[in-house]
Amino acid sequence: MAEQDVTTMRNAYEAFNRADIPAVLEALDPQIEWHEPGGGHAPRGTFQGARSVANEVFATVPEHFEQFEAQPERFIDAGEYLVVVGTFRGTPRAGGQLEAPYAHVWKMRGGKAVSFHNHVEAAPWAQGWSAS
Repeated sequence: MAEQDVTTMRNAYEAFNRADIPAVLEALDPQIEWHEPGGGHAPRGTFQGARSVANEVFATVPEHFEQFEAQPERFIDAGEYLVVVGTFRGTPRAGGQLEAPYAHVWKMRGGKAVSFHNHVEAAPWAQGWSAS
């Protein structure tokens, strides 16, 4: 994997955390296959394409959270895959706190993410998304 892929995704996480969704979408292949585990009111299933991710995944976050971040701690080169280990942190609109460790598995091709799997600790994830 090129160091450029790590830089691309590091920039995408930074953009997500400042709510710059257009910048995040620049890192995604328009036909990305995006997998979410669900839990509480969190999106669940497979989403096809960057527009679907924006409209059916990202757009749900401000509905349920006053503040929400995906804070990466490690970027692990795994060949054509990039694994990002970190923690989701947020403040649900109904109160409480979200703190859920994650491992994100990205498949990269041509400088863009072509697939994504969100592996997140289920109990705190569902609890954070259920509070709203």
